[in-house]
Amino acid sequence: MSTISPAGVFPLRHQTVHRMGYGAMQLAGPGVFGPPKDRPTAIAVLRAAVESGVDHIDTSDYYGPHVTNQIIAEALHPYRHGLTIVTKVGAKRGNNGSWLPAFSAAELTSQVHDNLRNLRVDALDVVNYRAMGEIHGPSEGSIAAPFTALAELQHKGLIRHLGVSNVTSAQVKEASSIANVVCVQNHYNIANRADDALVDELSASGIAYVPYFPLGGFNPLQSSVLSKVAAELGATPMQMALAWLLHRAPNILLIAGTSSLAHLRDNLAAADLELPAETLLRLAAI
Repeated sequence: MSTISPAGVFPLRHQTVHRMGYGAMQLAGPGVFGPPKDRPTAIAVLRAAVESGVDHIDTSDYYGPHVTNQIIAEALHPYRHGLTIVTKVGAKRGNNGSWLPAFSAAELTSQVHDNLRNLRVDALDVVNYRAMGEIHGPSEGSIAAPFTALAELQHKGLIRHLGVSNVTSAQVKEASSIANVVCVQNHYNIANRADDALVDELSASGIAYVPYFPLGGFNPLQSSVLSKVAAELGATPMQMALAWLLHRAPNILLIAGTSSLAHLRDNLAAADLELPAETLLRLAAI
């Protein structure tokens, strides 16, 4: 398994993490619902990621629901020193696997306690409030009430740090006026660049930007330019897309997810890729 050290590190307020992390969403069943087909492999993937130096794992108790957090605890608890587990709240799953908003104070409190129980911890390292705007993009509107509810849970010692997800720049500023925001998690990748300005704003403020769907998510990235550049450098297109993100800004933390040991190795190997300036220009034009 390759080392992820060349990708560098970035602070998540309370501690520094490697910029190459891991997203646990794909450890649940199809549609991020129900149990995985191969639980032992899911456990092996988590353990291999941590053994490779990954110290930032992204999850949510509504993946499954409850499935990924229970697998994380089974695979990694008691957690090694320095491992940061970031979860998110603001939604719940319907009986048919649908994604439903759930952001009242009572619902958020229940979700925090679900995360605590299933991860087997007394306090959550980082909790992102996931605004349920558009399916894969934010919409304007105040998030003060739900974020204040989470800040109150933070004051009670159940949460160490707070972040936001699927939000606009204005919503980041609103949340920051209520409590410290350590990370922003939005849809962003080499082909979806709507957050370019926000990435730079956060970088200047020392706040981590965590792109979800860094490889396209349910619709994997496809680009002839990406494929050609990858072939020239002896890499895969997906490795090239991850490497581009690492080069894009120093505050970007990656959480590419997989349920495959082979794909995990491929993803982590992107940390070793050096992209010449001319290559970066070609990729930026995608």
